[in-house]
Amino acid sequence: MKKLILLLTVILCSCASSNEEQDKKEIRALMKHQASDWSRHDLDCFMLGYWKSDSLKFQGKKGITYGWQKTLEKYKKSYPYQEDSGELKFKIRTISKIESKSYYVMGEYHITRETEKLDGIFMVIFKKIKGEWKIIADTSC
Repeated sequence: MKKLILLLTVILCSCASSNEEQDKKEIRALMKHQASDWSRHDLDCFMLGYWKSDSLKFQGKKGITYGWQKTLEKYKKSYPYQEDSGELKFKIRTISKIESKSYYVMGEYHITRETEKLDGIFMVIFKKIKGEWKIIADTSC
């Protein structure tokens, strides 16, 4: 009986670890796709990685923006042209599980433009909503 319980415990832990690695892989892929969208100056596609909700929160240098639409408008105002958005690259430092369908991601962003580079740090919270990973909160500075 003890061997059976031990075997089941090992199997369950293995499955949980496998699921967590798959979650992290999917989150990394989404962020890679977002960087590509940004670099093409396709801000509408970039925003597909965010939760399309008035409850989305974005904390930047100028304060908190509430809602998906307002966040998109802010990006479009701050980065109106291709040369403004430049090329985006993320350097992910850590992806940590919060609960079964939520993770936080901490790292750096690097935007290279013809005239300058913009570098900063971020922490985003991802939640799986209707089978898709979405950013529900973003702090970037």
